[in-house]
Amino acid sequence: MTHNLPVLDFSRLDKGEQEAAEFRAELRRATHDYGFFYLAGHGVPEKLVTQLLETSRRFFALPDADKLSIENVLSPHFRGYTRVGGELTQGTVDWREQIDVGSEREPVERGEGVPDYWRLEGPNLWPEALPELEDVVTRWREALSAVSIRLLRAWAESLGADPHVFDDAFAERPSTLIKIVRYPGKSDPMPKQGVGAHRDGGALTLLLVEPGKGGLQVAHGDEWIDAPPITGAFVVNIGELLEYATNGYLKATVHRVISPSIGTDRMSIPFFFNPALDAEMPVIPLPAELSAEATGTTVDPDDSPILGVYGENVLRYRLRAHPDVAAIHHADLL
Repeated sequence: MTHNLPVLDFSRLDKGEQEAAEFRAELRRATHDYGFFYLAGHGVPEKLVTQLLETSRRFFALPDADKLSIENVLSPHFRGYTRVGGELTQGTVDWREQIDVGSEREPVERGEGVPDYWRLEGPNLWPEALPELEDVVTRWREALSAVSIRLLRAWAESLGADPHVFDDAFAERPSTLIKIVRYPGKSDPMPKQGVGAHRDGGALTLLLVEPGKGGLQVAHGDEWIDAPPITGAFVVNIGELLEYATNGYLKATVHRVISPSIGTDRMSIPFFFNPALDAEMPVIPLPAELSAEATGTTVDPDDSPILGVYGENVLRYRLRAHPDVAAIHHADLL
């Protein structure tokens, strides 16, 4: 491994225009060159980080009956608990268990002329045995949503656009997703797949990894860069929608997770910040010097083109990743 991901200090946005401009330039370079970076100085309280990790571990320590009471096969919206082996990446089983928590909304009634992607909107499933989980996850969503919208505005400005160019798509009704993930030990001695190589299909991901737990790897050229956690920082990456918005100047980068060794485990909590399901991602007209380095959008590892409407992008991913939920609730789409 000959590269390290760049580390950016978010607090520079509040230290005067020169510091802010330098942060925006670093942000643009990091996501043009790598698609990934570490975000320090984000201001999310350490107490909240600790509460989330501790409460999440308490959930996974519950008896199976309590976890399966919110199993995702009960939710047409792909919410709730997924047991080990219940999610696929490129058709291969991911060795992890997790909870999926989306934006808390009323379900949209199906009908003629209603786009299929509205099936993703609805309520979450919360465990009766651990009621405090809903409170801490809700506070986490609020804190990271605030960081995310500021990042999007910084990206826009760094690309020569109005800082609020993304607001209509994101600010009023964003589609957020929090995955609370536990990777049981699987690798011994050869590395095994925790999550297969993939790109994120949305706009922006902020990842919290339990301290001291490696396993995340980021593709860069012909090699994989290890991205271990840094104390007090998120691992941040862009998804396909920011690649779409910049005609490929910013790149959604392939990444994967290697399972921890047998006898250990790993906690990981990605936060996905995405536009409203029916939002068309705005395409930014880049300055000439940046446009010259925009290579156009690419296809994902499953050879699918990037779609501009977020709901169309994400529905195909969810159907593909959770075939059991799809078969039970959405057989007409298969």
